[in-house]
Amino acid sequence: MTSDGAPPGVRRSASGRIPQWAIDEALGAAEDPAPWRSGPAFPPQPPRQDSPPPWIPRPRGKRHGGKRHGRKWAIAAGIALLACLYSVPAVFERFVLPAVLPYLPGTPVPPPGFEASGTPLGHAPGSTGSRAYSLQESPDPGQPFAAYDPCRPVHYVVRPDNAPPGAGQLVEQAVAKVSAATGLRFVYDGFTSEAPSDERESYQPDRYGKRWAPVLIAWSTPAESPDLAGDVDGLGGSGYAYTTGQPYVLVAGQVALDAPDFAEMLQWPDGPHHARAVIMHELAHVVGLDHVEDPTQLMNPEGTDVTEFAAGDLAGLAVLGGGQCVPEL
Repeated sequence: MTSDGAPPGVRRSASGRIPQWAIDEALGAAEDPAPWRSGPAFPPQPPRQDSPPPWIPRPRGKRHGGKRHGRKWAIAAGIALLACLYSVPAVFERFVLPAVLPYLPGTPVPPPGFEASGTPLGHAPGSTGSRAYSLQESPDPGQPFAAYDPCRPVHYVVRPDNAPPGAGQLVEQAVAKVSAATGLRFVYDGFTSEAPSDERESYQPDRYGKRWAPVLIAWSTPAESPDLAGDVDGLGGSGYAYTTGQPYVLVAGQVALDAPDFAEMLQWPDGPHHARAVIMHELAHVVGLDHVEDPTQLMNPEGTDVTEFAAGDLAGLAVLGGGQCVPEL
């Protein structure tokens, strides 16, 4: 969002695979509207896998002594010993380690199944039938898309530093819009002091307890988040979590909002509607939507006056609300 005192409007340019926003159109200006949505999104974090980290020793089969009872017995015993030496580590890594890893000191993953339910907590509305949406690329070519687990709540926190007046209501309204469009149940966990970061950890037990880190919505500045510089009002994205045999799941998303840009935007006529639209756009990136070329959709990164989710946006969000339940994570 530029700060040249232009009349209300929207402008933002898109670069990168995941979000980029801006707002700054010129009502009554002769020039065509410029791009107005989001800047480069936070890159997906490396998948969390349940394979053993290098510092966990691999157990060895135990050797047993005994008398010799003939050549055939010795050969059979040797084969059995080799099988033991080979299979014990494999069994340990496949069945034992995944069960105990989340409880070991320094583990990179939380204990599985936190707040997991047997059924989705909500239901997304039926599809609008529109195809004017794009889902973010899945980390697994065999998986159509990655989404949040619909069988557990999506917790979120707000870093309020630099927030403009009325920011709390804008965030609350935007979250409600995304929740209604996906069927995902969002739970507000209050304020946090955590700053946005490209290297954000998906698991922060000292700060948030033994669970995946909640979605972070942070009011930031270009000085703190350089990708907000220029015509960019917001950034958004999520990390991935994965365990063997299960689909990738989105976790620990984050949104960074350019507080100075929002302060100016809120002075425009209908400024709160445009400001809320920016937050909605970024949260849609968090749950898995990508940009589209259709100018009638909120997920279009170019200059439009759309401030609500349109038919394509809603169709894509409904798909993302139908992800698979993965209590193993």
